[in-house]
Amino acid sequence: MTSTELETLKKVLSLEKSKGYKNTAVVGGLDRFLVRWMEGKASESLIEPLPGGYADLKAAQRQEWIEDTLRALETGAAPPKKKATRARAKPSAKVEASTEHTPVSPVSVLPRVTTAVEAKLNRLGVHTIRDLLYLFPRRHNDFGQMLRVSELEIDALQTVKVNVWEAREAFLGGRVKATEAVVGDETGNLRVVWFNQPYLAKRFKSGTRLVLSGRVNVFMGSKTMEAPEYEVLQDGEEPEHSGKQVPVYPLIDGLAQRTLRRIVSETLNTWANRIDDHLPESLRRRAGILDLSQAIMQAHYPAGDAAREEARRRLAFDELFSLQMYVLSRRRQWRESGGGVPLPRKTDLLQAFLSRLPFPLTDAQSKALAEILEDMTQERPMTRLLQGDVGSGKTVVALAALLTAVAGGRQGAFMAPTEILAEQHFRTIGNLLGGPAETEGNGNLFTFRLEPFERPISVGLLIGSHNRRQRKEVQELLAAGALDLVVGTHALFQQDVDIPRLALAVVDEQHRFGVMQRASLRQKGESPHLLVMSATPIPRSLALTLYGDLDISVLDELPPGRQKIRTRFVEPPRRQDAYDFLRGQVSDGRQAFVVCPLIEESEALQTRAATTEFERLSTEVFPGLSIGLLHGRMPLREKEEVMERFYRGEVDILVSTPVVEVGIDNPNASVILIDGADRFGLAQLHQFRGRVGRGEHPSYCLLLSDYPSAEAKERLQIMERVDNGFAVAEEDLKFRGPGDYFGTRQSGLPDLRQARLSDVDLLAAARSEASSLLKKDPNVGHPEHRLIREALEAQWPELVGEIS
Repeated sequence: MTSTELETLKKVLSLEKSKGYKNTAVVGGLDRFLVRWMEGKASESLIEPLPGGYADLKAAQRQEWIEDTLRALETGAAPPKKKATRARAKPSAKVEASTEHTPVSPVSVLPRVTTAVEAKLNRLGVHTIRDLLYLFPRRHNDFGQMLRVSELEIDALQTVKVNVWEAREAFLGGRVKATEAVVGDETGNLRVVWFNQPYLAKRFKSGTRLVLSGRVNVFMGSKTMEAPEYEVLQDGEEPEHSGKQVPVYPLIDGLAQRTLRRIVSETLNTWANRIDDHLPESLRRRAGILDLSQAIMQAHYPAGDAAREEARRRLAFDELFSLQMYVLSRRRQWRESGGGVPLPRKTDLLQAFLSRLPFPLTDAQSKALAEILEDMTQERPMTRLLQGDVGSGKTVVALAALLTAVAGGRQGAFMAPTEILAEQHFRTIGNLLGGPAETEGNGNLFTFRLEPFERPISVGLLIGSHNRRQRKEVQELLAAGALDLVVGTHALFQQDVDIPRLALAVVDEQHRFGVMQRASLRQKGESPHLLVMSATPIPRSLALTLYGDLDISVLDELPPGRQKIRTRFVEPPRRQDAYDFLRGQVSDGRQAFVVCPLIEESEALQTRAATTEFERLSTEVFPGLSIGLLHGRMPLREKEEVMERFYRGEVDILVSTPVVEVGIDNPNASVILIDGADRFGLAQLHQFRGRVGRGEHPSYCLLLSDYPSAEAKERLQIMERVDNGFAVAEEDLKFRGPGDYFGTRQSGLPDLRQARLSDVDLLAAARSEASSLLKKDPNVGHPEHRLIREALEAQWPELVGEIS
């Protein structure tokens, strides 16, 4: 053996070590290199043989083998003999081919994955082998619990195997294309409807055998399934699945369930046991969770309901653990950063403000304000979440805290997610402070006086659509420390915005921004105190998950005088009754909202759109009334104009997209009609409902849906009987899960696909384990935590950089 050959081997092994033992140091993997390198060197004893191959070793075993071998190459002494690694059974050609790859290899290396299939998998978010292993089923068909048509119960989720007798394309309600089919078995028939899928009529020929899963209801005396999950059965398929829970995966057009099921199954057989478990056995024992490989297998092909739940709990723990690692590390960094500005708890300015309010603070407001002011007296910067129901008075509490910062000679910032909401807060602050003593600039600078405070208080508005002169004016005053309070949008994040004396930053509708953006606001000023607010009530267990780096204050009562909003789900045939009721409210001098889910009509989504409804309502339904239109694509000046007209009572009915969810406060609006209500989550519907009931008049919320499913009807009926925001949040999470609770993924946070609201014990365990690990290893840099660090980096690439 030459010295050059030894140096080559040492360089390759050293490179593999530096790459974290991922089998990526050489193309084709280390096993192939070692086979070539060992040719003609069988008598050499400096390398311990690897009967099972390097690729089949766990990460810790790889590390040990490489370190022993490098030590032997340096000293010339043979490595210590160890119990031989148990050789696996002779692998198939597919396994041998896969040893050249790793879990992060592209799915194109897998058998059956053609270029066309790869493109479809990519559209599902599957790019690597690991992604495919983590493409968990939406549900399972239990072929051992298959019912007959005669056994189907009304309003229950069930699975039935049927034959298609007839399928045809239909127009339902004159607008919606659909497939309508009659199916059945020897015990009876069933009517099935798939909305917006007319192409199924051609696919489901007479005699096609289907498995249907869905809720059964009764339509005109016949059992009916609306929009059930379906699977086409091939000949001889039942014996294969008999008694098994068969996965049903999310699909896209052109990718059949059967094809995807086969690809995933083969990948599981080859790769599931080769995924390193990043959690130590001791931690798994304490948390009572499965080994990762076992959990992945059982999540796809469970031995039963109990096994499937155990698998879900393990995968949910991983999600919660990584999330807690992030939020707790951010909390530690923020708390240890120091540099906060201690502010006085009680000031003349605060007392003057509270004394001039037209109403006393509620007990909940007083308690929350006391918690906030106590935090602000500390040198350690405050990080607190203020959450409360719609209309619970969060803005008043936030303004009181901001005035405390002003009384201490500092600046405050109030940030909102949209320009409409920023302008609303600017207007509300003006009203709460008693109206401006004078208006400056271009309507975006106000000055107020609150006796006995010795000087005027200046408030500015900074939003992206302001012209250069308006922005420059506000920015120069901020930079000079001459502007006390600024209200704005994400424009406050920008680097050219300098707020040198910022002591308190308030972020409204926190879930629209997320952890990354609120972190950037913390960079302004001198480590300012941070108060984030949310009008979307969040159960405490989920709040700890999403906002684990924050302390929490809750406003769980409404100020006196808030109207109870009567809510009704209006069945499709009674749409005209809803319009008549709305007209009656306008005749009594009230105003109304009509909310639509879209701006413009879409062929893919058969639901009402704001622009179309604006034209129809103006010309056909309410020709004698004044109708306004508001949506997010309108220029700011047009938005301002229509809202001003609505506030002045010149617009009877405001037709809008969900942009009205927050930010519009008109005490004369007494009714909100939400069209396509089944397209919104309960939490968002509750937000819409909060746009009315703000004055002295009885208020109403009408929920309309042209073709609601059985589940949609159930959700909308919940809105009729539940009016407390926190109770609505609990119900919403039962239907939607934390991952899509806010409708869009929380900025800066990963999706929670397996975790549930009910996983309180898992969350507590994950938080405890993350806290314990970070105390011992704040940067997750110890060798024994290498796999945890790698797993965190794979799931959430920016996480490791933030922790470090």
